[in-house]
Amino acid sequence: MLFGAAWAAVPAYLQARRGSHIVITTIMFNYIAAALLIYVLNAIFKVPGSMAPESRRFAEGAHIPRLDEIAGWVGIEMARSPANISFFIALIACALLWALIWRSRYGYELRAFGHSEKAAVYAGISPFKIIMITMLISGALAGLMAINTVMGDLKRLNLDSVLGAGFVGIAVALMGRSHPVGVILAALLFGVLYQGGAELAFEIPSIPSQMILTIQALVILFTGSLENMVRMPVESLFLRLQRRAS
Repeated sequence: MLFGAAWAAVPAYLQARRGSHIVITTIMFNYIAAALLIYVLNAIFKVPGSMAPESRRFAEGAHIPRLDEIAGWVGIEMARSPANISFFIALIACALLWALIWRSRYGYELRAFGHSEKAAVYAGISPFKIIMITMLISGALAGLMAINTVMGDLKRLNLDSVLGAGFVGIAVALMGRSHPVGVILAALLFGVLYQGGAELAFEIPSIPSQMILTIQALVILFTGSLENMVRMPVESLFLRLQRRAS
C-alpha cells in the first residue's frame, strides 16, 4: 500500500502542478513499473539456478488463508477455492471509502470538485489537495489489491501477478457508477464471469474462453456506453406521465 501510494504520487503531482493528463501519465507509469518489476525479479528475487523470473515461495507465515481453510477452523466443510480473506478486506475497504466520500468534509469537497472544478475553486477548495489525496488513496488501494494473488493464490511474486486487474477495475468502476455498493456488485459479477468462465471452458472445451470476454464486453457496452440510449427515453416517458398526472 505504501509503495502504491508513493508510485501514484508522481502522476498526481504532475497533474496538480503541471496539468498533465492523469490517464496518460499513469499508463506510462505502468510500463515503468513493469520494467522495474522485471529487473527486481531477475536481479534480486529470482531463485538461484531457476530460469523463471519469479521469487521463491513465501513462508507459511506470509500466506493469507483461503475461505475454505477458515471454514475448516470452525468445523464447516467447504470445497477448495482460490477465494481468500482478501474478500473481506475488500469489503472493509469499500465501507471505509463510502464513509470517507459521503460522511466526511473531504468527501464533500471531493464530490464538489468532481462535479465542477471551477465552482469548487471559487468555494475555496484546493485542487492540489484533492488530487494528491485522492491519488494517494487510489494508489494505496491498488497496492492492497495485490495481496489477493501474491499472498493468497500464487504465494510468490511473478511478472503477471495482477492478471490485468487494473483495466478490469476500470470496467467495474464504470458499471458500478463509481459507488462502493455498485462496485461490490459489479466486482462480484466480473469475478463470477472470470472464475466460472475458466472452469466452464475447462469442463466443456467447445465453449471458448473468448466467449467470456465477449459477455464482459457486452455487459460494459450496455451498462456504460449505451446507458443513455435506454435511460433518456425512459426518463422522457416518466416526465410525460408526471405532467399528465399533474
